[in-house]
Amino acid sequence: MLFPALVDAWVGNPDWQVFAVTSGIVIFVGSILFATNFARHEELTVQQAFLLTVSIWVIIPTFGALPFVYSELSLSYTDAFFEAMSGLSTTGSTVITGLDGAPPGILLWRGLLQWFGGVGIIIMAVIILPLLQIGGMQLFKVAAFDTSEKVLPRAAQLGFAISILYVALTMICGVALWVAGMTPFEATCHAFTTIATGGFSTSDGSVGHFDSSLIDYIVVMFMIVGSMPFILYLKLVRGQSWILWQDSQVRWFLALLALLVSFVTLWLWLGGQYDLAGALRFASFNVVSIVTGTGFATTDYTTWGSLAILLFFFIMFIGGCAGSTSCGIKIFRFQVLCSMLASQLKHVLRPSGVFIPRYNGQPITEDVAGSVISYLFLFIASFLVLAVGLSLTGLDFVTAVSGAGTAMANVGPALGPMIGPSGTFQALPDTAKWFLTFGMLLGRLELFAVLVLFIPTFWRA
Repeated sequence: MLFPALVDAWVGNPDWQVFAVTSGIVIFVGSILFATNFARHEELTVQQAFLLTVSIWVIIPTFGALPFVYSELSLSYTDAFFEAMSGLSTTGSTVITGLDGAPPGILLWRGLLQWFGGVGIIIMAVIILPLLQIGGMQLFKVAAFDTSEKVLPRAAQLGFAISILYVALTMICGVALWVAGMTPFEATCHAFTTIATGGFSTSDGSVGHFDSSLIDYIVVMFMIVGSMPFILYLKLVRGQSWILWQDSQVRWFLALLALLVSFVTLWLWLGGQYDLAGALRFASFNVVSIVTGTGFATTDYTTWGSLAILLFFFIMFIGGCAGSTSCGIKIFRFQVLCSMLASQLKHVLRPSGVFIPRYNGQPITEDVAGSVISYLFLFIASFLVLAVGLSLTGLDFVTAVSGAGTAMANVGPALGPMIGPSGTFQALPDTAKWFLTFGMLLGRLELFAVLVLFIPTFWRA
């Protein structure tokens, strides 16, 4: 919070005092927690790891909401917590209007929330979730800690290396956006939220405010970069030139994006809405933005017709690759499901044959298969419950269903005139906002890490 304080102080905005005082409170509370636990060196149990993970993602937005409350925005705490959770979870849904005239400290704080949330989820996905064996993430336990390949096997080293890489990619993105026409401040804020696949912008018009094809394509490139496994980037830096293409998850992800962009481009071009260049530009940006869960927009894609609306609703659930800043169901789970389905179909055709489902050339164990199926079932069930809950608050069908989807998949904009790419979540009732906030937390922490806390046996273990 000190950086937004310095920015506001530099331009003479009185909100710097809010950030300074809030920083002091956070430092004070953090110091007390550190001092009371400094001498303890106990090994974390699985239960403690779950509880610590969820606690971090609740406590940070609890304090992170304070600047939104006490700044000149004067948001209610419900709106402020919604905004902070949306930022930290890299969802990108917002309750704030008038961003073009908002204080620079607030704009920077929104970007920093998403930036820290992005690197936090990478480290959690690479180091913590595989050890907790959540939703099939144990597939990546070997990739993260395989000492035979010596890919920085120690957790601290791995986290540090990922953080350095994350900073470097952010700087490259920021410089590229600055050269393309953004101001240094705009480039910095958008670099934070692009590499984090978050979607917060400095303008109500999102990236469409700049009306630049060059900026659009730069953002597209870095949204894709943020949605691929960062552990593979470390291997790439170490000289494994083809490591990205050798990974089946990356190949599936890029092929899916190419297919979807091609389809939407043809739809827009043949429909006469844009020329071919314009169709490619708007299709690639908005498709990549929704699939990766970034949530930027350059136009209101809900005006593209019913087929486009239906397509965008379904692709918001896909997500990027495991070990990236992206959320959603994620590509590897679809791969595991397809591999299991293919093996089952082969077994039906040849009952005496032995067909083993594989992922990246390795057999898929029953443990992983069960985790993936359980995750998918729980995701669908949670989505339906959340959608029903939102509808009970008085929301219409489209707003409730798409709102539940965008929260669970951490996308940002939903569908409809109220919370679509041209709207905000400001007009929603407070109860709906708390439901959506919980949905963001569920989606960001892969469901199990949160829901396990509601099982009585967890607390008795």
